[in-house]
Amino acid sequence: MNNTPSSDISALRGMASAFDAQRGKLPVPGNYRRLPGIVAVARQMSELGELITDLGHEVFLRAAAQDHEVHSARVIAGFAAAARPAGEAASALGETAHQLAFLNQTEHLRNRPDAQEAREAAARVMEDALGAADSALREAADSLHAVSATVSPPSVRLRAARSRSTTTAPAPRPTPPAATPTAAAPGRIVRGR
Repeated sequence: MNNTPSSDISALRGMASAFDAQRGKLPVPGNYRRLPGIVAVARQMSELGELITDLGHEVFLRAAAQDHEVHSARVIAGFAAAARPAGEAASALGETAHQLAFLNQTEHLRNRPDAQEAREAAARVMEDALGAADSALREAADSLHAVSATVSPPSVRLRAARSRSTTTAPAPRPTPPAATPTAAAPGRIVRGR
């Protein structure tokens, strides 16, 4: 595994972009007449599950690597921390799918007053769940972007120092002794320059 700061920054940003893309696919809450399709929500749940698996792989591969770089702990923590909001988003999408299934199941009862009330409650729960998914996906993406900003590639000076030869430099030559001032004759004033 290429465990350089540059590759880690790229992996963190790539994962953050994937969470941003999932956020962009969320159904727009608030439009009761245009409910998201249960198939689309289920597909997004599956995609989000793959992203969570990818987070686990990123943590595992870095933790199992023999050559831990100085920045590795920060990167591992960043990927691991994104799993919590990603899981919350998946859970919220699961709740959305559950409410959609209820609405599909009760479609034929929609004109009955008791069913209408329950269906409206389901729509409100779904709207809250979609809002929670949006917030959780934003949190996951933002945290990964924040970690990527703290992992910096080695500076030009550090890379140059690492590429230099390991031969020892010659020992410095001793400096010649400084001239000692001569004593002035009594009564004579000596001025320094």
